[in-house]
Amino acid sequence: MHFYRIQSEQKKQDYHHYLQVVGGLSNLFSESTAPYLYYRAAERIFCRAFNAEDLSRGDVAIDAMKNGVGIGLKTFLIGNQKSWQKVAEFNRDRSKYIDLPTLEMVKEVARLRNARINFTIRLYRLKRVIYHCVVRDKGVFHLFEEPMHLVDIENIKLINNNSNSIIFTDGIADYNFSLSKSTLLKRFNTSHYAASFNIDIADDPLSQLSEQMRLTTQLSPKLKSFDTIYLPLYGRNKTVFERSGLNQWNANGRKRDPDEVYIPIPSWIHDKFPDFFPEQDVPFSVRLPSGQRLSCKLCQAGRKALMSNPNVDLGRWILRSVLQLEYDQLVNYSQLQTLGVDSLRLDKIAEGEYQINFSKIESYEEFSDLNRFK
Repeated sequence: MHFYRIQSEQKKQDYHHYLQVVGGLSNLFSESTAPYLYYRAAERIFCRAFNAEDLSRGDVAIDAMKNGVGIGLKTFLIGNQKSWQKVAEFNRDRSKYIDLPTLEMVKEVARLRNARINFTIRLYRLKRVIYHCVVRDKGVFHLFEEPMHLVDIENIKLINNNSNSIIFTDGIADYNFSLSKSTLLKRFNTSHYAASFNIDIADDPLSQLSEQMRLTTQLSPKLKSFDTIYLPLYGRNKTVFERSGLNQWNANGRKRDPDEVYIPIPSWIHDKFPDFFPEQDVPFSVRLPSGQRLSCKLCQAGRKALMSNPNVDLGRWILRSVLQLEYDQLVNYSQLQTLGVDSLRLDKIAEGEYQINFSKIESYEEFSDLNRFK
């Protein structure tokens, strides 16, 4: 169940040290006796100390991954050791649940939550998923871990509800669904810790910051520089066309393999990013979130289609491994919406070398708005 406890003592010491360095600068940001820790810094420190893969750029249920373990990272004040923390947001799914009776509403939210956890597990081929929390106390950081359970939908029972929120339990954990914010919160009972250590908050952190620069620079490694584009998994009017793109296998004409797909590339992307892709039919390597690599190339007139070689490899990944569709089952936008994704993010990390991941709903629209007409 635990990730932290099985790490080497040296990695644990590095982790404590990095947290102590950043926590010691708390008076730059807060006057509280509980040390301050920005969640992005917590993510970076965790991945640095434990050589974990940073997934914070992704739109999935976890923030880091190592050795088949997916880790959701959180940092929060200790409070009464029963802290409510946000674990998911469903703004774009509001139409799926808002008109349902209360119990059916939270069951639908639970189904959406489970779908996204399972999607993440499939995408990264994870063996298990956990939460790792840095709990901030007076002069102390506590480390806490627990499994990231699926919601047991069949055992959901309502505890309390009003016009703003619904509190429910599944017998494993308590949840609070905020109707106004469309967010799901989970109660973290943090009475037992994997470790605790003191944080010495500097009285005058600015005068000491120059002395700490070498250490703080070490804990923030240079980020890889990516050129990034986003590609839609749909066509006009948020429709996945029945005979092209992800449903290319269903096209008219010759008999096609049921895993035959391609990713459409809008023509404006070639105009605005002429050096991002190689020329047509020139092979390049694409790394999947699981680490597997596909050989791909651009095909069709105007280089409008990203395909794998052999072509079925891309379809097996998207249709079977990730979406888990049956053969002859069409992809539709509702399926993507349930998972909270409708785009692909493609990062160019070197000439002829790329990595790909799913991206949240409206990622392509946001990317288009920022780049298409500038």
